[in-house]
Amino acid sequence: MADSLAALHRAGRLAERYPDVRGLLAEAPEADLVRYGRLLARLDPDEVLAAHPDVPAPLVAVTGHGTLAALVPALTVEFARHGLLARVRLSDFDSWVFDLADPDSALYAARPSLALLVLDPAVVTDELPSPWRVEDVERVLHAKLALVERAAAVFAGAGAGATLVLNTLPLPRELTAQVVDLRSRARLGALWREANARLLRLSQLRSEVVAVDLDPLLAEGVPARDVRQSVYARAHLSDALLAGFAREVGHLARQSAGGGKKVLALDLDNTVWGGVLGEVGPEGIETEGGYRGQAFHRFQQVAKQLGAQGVLLAAVSKNDLDPVVKTLREHPGLALREEDFVRIRANWSPKHDNLTELARELNVGVDSIVFVDDSPFECGLVRSELPAVAVVQVDEEPALHVQRLLAEGWFDVRQLTAEDLARPARYREEQARQDFLDTFDSLEGYLRELDVSVTLAPAEPEQYARVSQLTLRTNQFNLTTHRLQPAQVRALAEDPAASVLTISSADRFGENGLVGAVLLSREGDSVHIDNFLLSCRVFSRGIEGAVLAAVLGRAREEGARQVLAGYRRTAKNGKVADFYPRSGFATVACDEASAQYRHDLDPLPRPADHIRLTARFETALLEGNAP
Repeated sequence: MADSLAALHRAGRLAERYPDVRGLLAEAPEADLVRYGRLLARLDPDEVLAAHPDVPAPLVAVTGHGTLAALVPALTVEFARHGLLARVRLSDFDSWVFDLADPDSALYAARPSLALLVLDPAVVTDELPSPWRVEDVERVLHAKLALVERAAAVFAGAGAGATLVLNTLPLPRELTAQVVDLRSRARLGALWREANARLLRLSQLRSEVVAVDLDPLLAEGVPARDVRQSVYARAHLSDALLAGFAREVGHLARQSAGGGKKVLALDLDNTVWGGVLGEVGPEGIETEGGYRGQAFHRFQQVAKQLGAQGVLLAAVSKNDLDPVVKTLREHPGLALREEDFVRIRANWSPKHDNLTELARELNVGVDSIVFVDDSPFECGLVRSELPAVAVVQVDEEPALHVQRLLAEGWFDVRQLTAEDLARPARYREEQARQDFLDTFDSLEGYLRELDVSVTLAPAEPEQYARVSQLTLRTNQFNLTTHRLQPAQVRALAEDPAASVLTISSADRFGENGLVGAVLLSREGDSVHIDNFLLSCRVFSRGIEGAVLAAVLGRAREEGARQVLAGYRRTAKNGKVADFYPRSGFATVACDEASAQYRHDLDPLPRPADHIRLTARFETALLEGNAP
């Protein structure tokens, strides 16, 4: 593996082959990642982007208190593992207050996507007098937290939609052990933890802020610091802890770039339960009794927990379907049941074919799937045939299944929404729709009887997180793939020269929820459709046409002369490349990467007859700019 990367580097082809790096790192040993990061950090990002302009390349500004050089290769390799190119700018030593509290600083001028404020215990201990008392620690903690909160407030105004990432402060035993009074030592511990809780709560108060809790990493045995590096080099967090922090940041960057996962596809034999169902029968599988059965049961409970938060669970197993369904339905020891899965694909076809069919049935990309299997053969075949699928290979030790499933934070989101919680039930309803479709001779008849209703309305504050999520996770019907964080959605919704409209739908089978958004702006007598998004769950029902017709009609009512719209091609949104031309827009400019369109508002497109649309424009289409 290292030889492959090193050989590409020596040949001067690493930038040319950068899209292959993700695959080269997929099976890399954990212990080698830092070495790979140092190699990749030598790359010139501009050279990579010249060869591959479509590679997502977020700019990451790093500032903090101590020496943070080790964070650069760690971030570089973590981003590369997710197909991203990290452009890291490291500030000067202990410049975080100047960087973040001054809106005219170089950090803000660079307009990073992510700004990392990396703090360490020395930000407090360096300010203590000699000798010191617990009251001194309390005073310094309060002062430093006030600075962090001030920096976050400035960032909210000057960060231009970027995300500020903080971390909690490890509590050094070297500090607590200096207090010989055990009651005072306990008070010191309480004060320190209260300060960390205050940092964590900052992410609840400000949507621009994400706080990474380092305690779970420390609890797994990651050392907080290397004493000699701390004393001699002022590197107060260990390389291993910085690597763990970088992994969390990598997960956030992946999600912000639209790389979030939606589906957890589980093998069954020796993954969900112990043993091969076809050989030992339902009564012979390990799922609750015995130490191995308890481990499998624990894995089932974790999968169920993910499913309860909107992850779509699917079973993909080389088995006969009837015994699998019967076991999931009737076995008394299973935590996972038939109703927990949105799809069960049990047959003897190759698993990569089943995953492809699963993606088609759920109307998601294969890159939305995380596949878990104990077979090296099956995992290798899926990696080869479907490289976009995230593969988690477990082995014969079921106690480690949970750790391996959760290691990469595949399903992390900035904020869980009501739509997330309802998602599994709505995908199960989709099967009822499919069964209903099968009873019709024509799609037109099916859509007419489906009784689709659509509501188009301005976004409410409680919907900003969901609209942001649509921009981050919708890849197929996403006309520009402009990703927005919740703070950016809020800013657009509050901007009198912009408008954020939500699309909600329902039909005879139930509510589909908030399934899309239209982002608008206005300049003079022209309305711009800055983006149009629609969930893959409601494709091909005429919703998009009805919404577009309503927007165009409203624009004409308000005296607009034309509506302008753009399309930016990606690897995943090709199916909507002709959406605007099909809707009566004229092409203004077009090349291989993008296109610009214009609609003169005469004639207006006619929405499909089977759609009942309610458009609630509570104010002018673009408040403050109505003619």
